[in-house]
Amino acid sequence: MESAAASDTGRPGFVIADYAVFAAMLAISLTVGLSQALRKTSRQPNVDEFFTGGRSMPAVPVGLSLCASFMSAVQVLGVPSEAYQYGLKFVYMCVGQSLNSLITAFMFVPVFYRLKISSSNQYLRLRFGRGMQLLGSLQFLVATLLYTGIVIYAPALILNQATGLNMWASLFSTGLICTFYTTIGGMKAVIWTDVFQIVVMLSGFIAISIQGTIVVGGPARVFEIAYNGSRLNFNDFDVDPRRRYTFWSFTVGGTLVWLSMYGVNQAQVQRYISCRSEREAQRALLVNQLGLWLVVGSAALCGIVMFALYSNCDPLQAGHISAPDEYMPYLVLDIFKDLPGFPGLFLACAYSGTLSTVSTSINAMAAVTMEDLLKSHLASTSQRGLILISKALSLVYGIACMTVAALSTLLDWGVLQGSFTVMGVVSGPLLGAFILGMFIPAANKPGVFAGMAAGFCLSVWLAIGSTLYPPTRQMMGVLPASAELCLSMNMTDNRGRTVGIDYIRPPLHSKPYGAGGVMDFYSMSYLYFGALATTVVVLVGLAVSYITGPTKRNTISPGLLFWDLENKNIEAKLMLQAPQIVPLNPVAAVNVDEGEAFPK
Repeated sequence: MESAAASDTGRPGFVIADYAVFAAMLAISLTVGLSQALRKTSRQPNVDEFFTGGRSMPAVPVGLSLCASFMSAVQVLGVPSEAYQYGLKFVYMCVGQSLNSLITAFMFVPVFYRLKISSSNQYLRLRFGRGMQLLGSLQFLVATLLYTGIVIYAPALILNQATGLNMWASLFSTGLICTFYTTIGGMKAVIWTDVFQIVVMLSGFIAISIQGTIVVGGPARVFEIAYNGSRLNFNDFDVDPRRRYTFWSFTVGGTLVWLSMYGVNQAQVQRYISCRSEREAQRALLVNQLGLWLVVGSAALCGIVMFALYSNCDPLQAGHISAPDEYMPYLVLDIFKDLPGFPGLFLACAYSGTLSTVSTSINAMAAVTMEDLLKSHLASTSQRGLILISKALSLVYGIACMTVAALSTLLDWGVLQGSFTVMGVVSGPLLGAFILGMFIPAANKPGVFAGMAAGFCLSVWLAIGSTLYPPTRQMMGVLPASAELCLSMNMTDNRGRTVGIDYIRPPLHSKPYGAGGVMDFYSMSYLYFGALATTVVVLVGLAVSYITGPTKRNTISPGLLFWDLENKNIEAKLMLQAPQIVPLNPVAAVNVDEGEAFPK
């Protein structure tokens, strides 16, 4: 079988049929969003309807929306590339995701749902005071803006470099469309467009897997080549934290990274509380997990098919592409060069991920700003006025996300590592604060502030150090690839360079394997960044709490501790709009500004 990579490097780019498929995806997304915005309901419009869909959404669309929210274009481009370089062990990511879904469903969702709050940071106010709520809100807004910037800009840049697709046209078309339907439609528009977009993503992966397998020569041939190339490597139980991907980095580090995204992140909590009941919210997480298995599994399979196709002519070593994130666009244009429209399906697949993530982020940031920062100052404003302000916030954050995207060129990470690093650095410490609040009654305000400071400083230091001094490919465990076939054909790429096996780019600031000391610390797998930050927050927070005087459990209002939920009669009825005192039950009340309960 002749490798598809051995064909002429002057592959065609996107044609009219491809752009038509891409435009159809955008048009359908816009139509779905508009239909939800214009749909009339019997309920009186209010700000809760805008941000939580009236708390009446069924489990299946919410679950699919949860899946789509973080399966962005970053994953569409990044997961196959990582599976190509590191093997099919990448599906162990599903183990960490599954553990996260169970923990979130049965330990975090009950607390948030029974408190009837609209922002996860409102919990921090009730438990630790207004200052912690503001800190949590600020961290969420910063992390989400950075993450969304990567999600918008990186795929646009990659597709521009690999296919010639106009970067700014694709960036602004997707950004403006999702900003528009999110602004006018709110949570319902976001959820139902996410449902359509997750179907598009799966369709794209399935089409690529099938066509790639046909080109290689069938499933048996694919797995034979993958086995001979050490890509079927499920037995990697190495405990070395410097190895980028192992069973332990996925199950330990991956679980905590996903927990920071799903357990306490406003973008996801906002969906749980939009469900009809607590049971429906838990079912939504199970639907989400099924979706994640399908998406991650199909994306990783695309990476294995890609390796089988290019096992003797690696496009990166041959110089056909300039970064690992360009593997997928290169593959799509290669295997679908005689099938107009299918490259457009891949483009729709990638940008469906972008639309789902950006719309989710815009809606969540608007909710945090309204509920945590502005609502207490708008007590006399009508519901109509609050809705208009909420829509204005969505528009402002949509523009801000596109602005941040233009600044994302300063980041020199792969798209998958970049997104997980940002979420781990910022959301990891925040997860630690929620763990202290929900599961450790002794935690107090000085403890949680000290823990947050320590965890955040450590994770930022680690992220910066690993960027300036990246680990070698050998240390990370990159599997070998060959460009032998390209060399034997003495090909030239589309920039006029002679390509071959010697065309390999060494990493900047490269260092010998096992350099030791702080360099080994910087070489830690990025999946551990958030886990380390969370652990430090909990340990430091617990130590400082005991040193300064631990909180007595009987002074914590019912409903704020996970352990209280064993008592089914507890119903925390919170009135966050009250000026100072918020009654929780007939025998206790909470001072919202101080976060400390006292007998009534």
